[in-house]
Amino acid sequence: MQNKLTPYPVIITLCVLILGACASIGSPDGGPYDETPPKVIKCQPENKSQNNSNKRITLTFDEYIVLENASEKVVVSPPQNEMPDIRTSGKKIHITLYDTLKQNTTYTVDFSDAIVDNNQGNPMGNFTYSFSTGPDIDTMEVSGTLLEAENLEPIKGMLVGLHSNLSDTAFMREPFTRVARTNSRGQFTIKGVAPGKYRIYALQDADGDFRFSQKSEKIAFDSIIVEPSCRPDVRQDTVWIDSTHIDTIKDVHYTHFFPDDIILRGFTEAYQELHLLKVERPIPDMFTVYFTAPSDTLPVIKGLNFSGAENFILEPSFNNDTLTYWITDTLVSNLDTLSFSFTYLDTDTLKQLIHRTDTIDLYSKITRKRQIEQRQKKIEEWEDQQKKERRRQKEKYVAKPNPYLREDLPYKMQPSGGIAPNQNIRFTFDEPIAYVDSAAFHFYKQVDTVWVEEPYLFLPVENSLRSYTLYAEWHPGEKYKLEVDSNAVRSILGKLSTAIKKEIPVMAEEEFGSLFVRLILPDTGAIVQLMDSNDKIVRSLKAVDNRADFFYLKPADYYLRVFIDKNGDGKWTTGEYEKGLQPEEVFYFPKPLGVRARWEIEQDWEVRGIPLNKQKPEAITKQKPDAEKKVSQLNAERERQMNR
Repeated sequence: MQNKLTPYPVIITLCVLILGACASIGSPDGGPYDETPPKVIKCQPENKSQNNSNKRITLTFDEYIVLENASEKVVVSPPQNEMPDIRTSGKKIHITLYDTLKQNTTYTVDFSDAIVDNNQGNPMGNFTYSFSTGPDIDTMEVSGTLLEAENLEPIKGMLVGLHSNLSDTAFMREPFTRVARTNSRGQFTIKGVAPGKYRIYALQDADGDFRFSQKSEKIAFDSIIVEPSCRPDVRQDTVWIDSTHIDTIKDVHYTHFFPDDIILRGFTEAYQELHLLKVERPIPDMFTVYFTAPSDTLPVIKGLNFSGAENFILEPSFNNDTLTYWITDTLVSNLDTLSFSFTYLDTDTLKQLIHRTDTIDLYSKITRKRQIEQRQKKIEEWEDQQKKERRRQKEKYVAKPNPYLREDLPYKMQPSGGIAPNQNIRFTFDEPIAYVDSAAFHFYKQVDTVWVEEPYLFLPVENSLRSYTLYAEWHPGEKYKLEVDSNAVRSILGKLSTAIKKEIPVMAEEEFGSLFVRLILPDTGAIVQLMDSNDKIVRSLKAVDNRADFFYLKPADYYLRVFIDKNGDGKWTTGEYEKGLQPEEVFYFPKPLGVRARWEIEQDWEVRGIPLNKQKPEAITKQKPDAEKKVSQLNAERERQMNR
């Protein structure tokens, strides 16, 4: 039998072809990169098919594909009670719907920009598959933007839906008719909408039922009736040769869907379930109770191994969600364990407030015995150190009092350095204050080289047990001094303040600028807020005759925010759906205002002059848009490299 040999030239040709094919996959430099986005070449059932009853869908592409962030980006509408199964396999996407298909209904699977090719990550672009279970397919669209009501931040990943049932209760009782999800810019497009009238809502769906069923869920609503429509339109598209050179600008005819400018303001209602969170006793003399929400009803404490609980000094937070109890009776505070019944309001399973009573055994993190031992150790260590100093210095040694024989009352002073002429100084002590000896305070102003006594006030801060404010008539460029004798302030636990000697320079007017804001706004009750580069409030003023004047501003870039204080409580108030109350309106001035030393800026502000979604400056917007997916420009770079 004769062997047949493969001709040598054929082998060489095959090797060249194989090597060439391998090299062209990724370059350099085996040929151009793949810059072609994936394309759908087959749909089963067909895209936009009618009278479909098949719940299994397969999309086939011309190359291997990947689904990026499918759980965040892919939305099926109408919303499904049972999560659909969406998975990729090579060049295919398989979709399985588990809910029963509704009659005469258009279904859409919106992939947004989740589909990219597996090789270079080239995006397919926004793609939506749809079919109808009836003879007609709905193609209308409704779009807009969802913003945080309090600060106009774009809200990413939140559901926005339409209800064909126009009743106010539909939002709480029925799932959406159509649904979409917001992107990183807070933008949404609800597709596959039938002609008709709708109400529109947004929902942070905590329990996955597509309706407002929990007060803790963030929502948005609007009283407008949405009626989708469309008309032919033309837009200009730019065709680029590469990243810097334009090929052509051409007119593209398309269908323009309306409304496309809806703005929703998301908020969470003030309601929170009230529960006891924890109780802590860091030292023997006090303990703190933490709740999950504010309350206007205080708990009741009844001692089980002690008496006199009614004599505890209560230091509440502003909303009573944190309660600190100070124990002034040493017979009680010396107990290693406090046993007491604690009766408080609690939210039950029916979302109703009821009185609940717990028995609490509360241990101190550090016992009184341990406190005494630690203090005695410090006393002895200090005395040993002084003995060494006495032997070393001999006749030069000067005796000093042991600082650990008494317990000082710590404090903080804000601001601690120079102040503006319109500031005052806040003193905050570590413990509630029992007594202030005003005769021990001395306040001076420097006149030439002499310190002259000046009038002042040292007053407690409203609703605070441990803060005081030093008020004075501060003159720009002048220097003041506060001297306080030791033991001038005594806490409820008997601790005494140390002596204070503090010079207080007041900054000169030349170091500041001023900003005068005039609101072009028919509303009354506007509160103007000056913001820093972190979107934090620097100063807040109620507008008088639609004006807010900010004096003594340190040179910096500032931003302006205003809210309409409808209820007059001086703070921004959220909304409540069942009462039809929208959150109080918030607006931003669209650019920073640079204040410089010795400058006076007059700024008119037409508050409603531009849409809300274009107001907040990008520099202070925390929710940044995702990077836009683009077809890779590797071939242009490759060509530049080859032509060098």
